[in-house]
Amino acid sequence: MCELNLGGVNMTAEHVDAGPQIDPFEAFRGMRDKYLESMSKVMIDAVNTEEYAQATGAMLNNYLTLSTPFREALDKAMLMALEQFSLPSRQQVIALAERFTNLEMRLDDIDSKLDRILESQSASQPSVAGVTPGAGQSSMSEAKTLHQANNRKGQRSK
Repeated sequence: MCELNLGGVNMTAEHVDAGPQIDPFEAFRGMRDKYLESMSKVMIDAVNTEEYAQATGAMLNNYLTLSTPFREALDKAMLMALEQFSLPSRQQVIALAERFTNLEMRLDDIDSKLDRILESQSASQPSVAGVTPGAGQSSMSEAKTLHQANNRKGQRSK
């Protein structure tokens, strides 16, 4: 704390009345705010014109036209780098995903066909003349049990 000795009376900085505080930068802040507000209005009006949209479109078109060779070179370099690290490219991953999807659909088709075959065999088995009801039933039930176990295993992994 700062002390001030005035004629035998000690006064600290807290007791000294500095009067109203003047901020020398207040005028600059006001000018800045008015400038930003007016420039904001001007820019909004300029951006909302058809000419601005056309100019922006032309610049974007030029940019895309000029950047195409660089993008292609970058793609080639990326493919070479991925090859060096034995990593698949995006196209290879997509192709593999499509193949897996195709395999999954084919397995589902085979599964449904197997279900229909088992149902038709179990329905026609007891009605066959001259065959005892227990004969061949064990292999059929084993196949059905195995098929059901595989279905349960496939459902858990999904």
